[in-house]
Amino acid sequence: MATKTDFTTEEWSEVLGSVMLAGMAVTLADPSGLIGMAKEGLASGSALIAAKTDPNSNALIKSVVSDFETSEGRGAARDIIKGKLAGKQAAEMKSTILETLSQTVALVDTKAPDDAAGFKAWLRSISERVANAATEGGFLGFGGVPVSDAERSTLDEISKALKLTV
Repeated sequence: MATKTDFTTEEWSEVLGSVMLAGMAVTLADPSGLIGMAKEGLASGSALIAAKTDPNSNALIKSVVSDFETSEGRGAARDIIKGKLAGKQAAEMKSTILETLSQTVALVDTKAPDDAAGFKAWLRSISERVANAATEGGFLGFGGVPVSDAERSTLDEISKALKLTV
């Protein structure tokens, strides 16, 4: 079972960043306004809380969640995101995020093969949680759809980046 100690500092930062990036890709696909973006951000955070108490979470997921409880862990994740996305337009960000997720899962496949499948499924569940957090296309909270076509398409792209079957 893999933990933080199985990765270099830089590699671990990439793993931490992937947790935030999985949700960001969906938010970028179809921004939901201020309230919707807040709901989507909270959905990503609630995935961390849920994983902490989930008996099915593997050692790698629990180690990631534990590190997110520290300011150093959250800072490392933010620094990776800033480094990857700084100066990019929203349209460029999504492809950068998908490429980064693909690189991170390749790293996890190599360094933590026993935990890789569970970790990838967890990242996918985070993106699904974010997609379902806010209604898209409505007006003042009325109407709209739970998951837009753009979000659905992004979920498929995330699955491919994570090497999961769609």
